[in-house]
Amino acid sequence: MSSGAARLRDRLRGVLIAAAATPMTASGEVDLDIVETYLRGLVTDGAGALAVLAHTGRGPYLTDEVRAGVIARAVGTGVPVIVGVGGSPGGGADEQAAVAAGLGAQGALVFPDDGDRLARHDAVWRASGLPMIAFDLYTRPCPPAVLRDLVRHPGVAGLKSALLFDAMGCQRAIAVAREAGRLAVTGEDRMFAPSLMWGAQAALVGLAAAAVGVTREVLCAFEGADLARFLRASERLDRLAAATFTEPMEGYVQRMLWVAAAEGRVPASHAHDPYGPPLPGESPPGVPLAALG
Repeated sequence: MSSGAARLRDRLRGVLIAAAATPMTASGEVDLDIVETYLRGLVTDGAGALAVLAHTGRGPYLTDEVRAGVIARAVGTGVPVIVGVGGSPGGGADEQAAVAAGLGAQGALVFPDDGDRLARHDAVWRASGLPMIAFDLYTRPCPPAVLRDLVRHPGVAGLKSALLFDAMGCQRAIAVAREAGRLAVTGEDRMFAPSLMWGAQAALVGLAAAAVGVTREVLCAFEGADLARFLRASERLDRLAAATFTEPMEGYVQRMLWVAAAEGRVPASHAHDPYGPPLPGESPPGVPLAALG
């Protein structure tokens, strides 16, 4: 394991990493000043690091110019920044990572794809020198043998599991990461509290694209000795997750943007996800906020 990967692993242990959305208009226009205000608000409310341009941030759909602007604004917040790379048909994860490194990012979250995952991570590492978080995503779950190879790459600092409802897969990913001395990162919005009890050591979740305090409270309660507090916090977060991470599942980005707008993090004009599915019968922001009780 490289020294840089070890430093990132240790820096992120116990940290809530907000999987930030990218506020935009219905036509996909991004105002970087609005992005910066939004990102700084997440940090103020308890996010110890930011993951930008990842699945929640719709990174694969954004232009190089917008991506660079988002990264720069995120780096300006002063917390560690993890940048989503890859995920688009044209690839380019290694080039994107090199740009991110040049802009001051601390790590790369490598989107899964259908090709040689180990080769993709190695290309990102060689091009950028950025420590990486491997990504086991429910839309492209990683075979166990490949996971074991990935976490032994010298540039891999941790493994994020976001398997949605696959409890055994999540438990396996956590065990594989910890056995290799890497950071076990939960991305399990619908299994958040259980994943902590299974051994996750940090969180990188779309739930923290808004409602940061609600998410962080579960982490803080878990680290303490107050079981009742942990159960109360988990129940509250689960209500939000059940209202936002539901079918159509890709609609969670729009739902979290509605919550962000209702909290005053972004203006309603920039609380749109033009890349997600239509959400018939839903409207901002009632359902997600009502879930918080």
